[in-house]
Amino acid sequence: MKFLYRSFLILFLILGSLMYADSGPVGPPSPPPGGGNNGGGTSGPGGLASPIDMYIYILAIAAILFIVLYAKKVQNKQTV
Repeated sequence: MKFLYRSFLILFLILGSLMYADSGPVGPPSPPPGGGNNGGGTSGPGGLASPIDMYIYILAIAAILFIVLYAKKVQNKQTV
């Protein structure tokens, strides 16, 4: 069990360092798209919207549904 725990810890640290390896030094923020005229982007004020924004409610409902189904599955296994 200790070996498995250490393996996951090392894997997590290696993957975490690889994901942030290309993030350079933090500098001043870049101007917003559209020339900096406060709202020149495609989704109103601020930056561009990511495509996941359109489906956030559907994804939240699906996540809650999966959590409920998993909890029922585990509960049924414990009572049997």
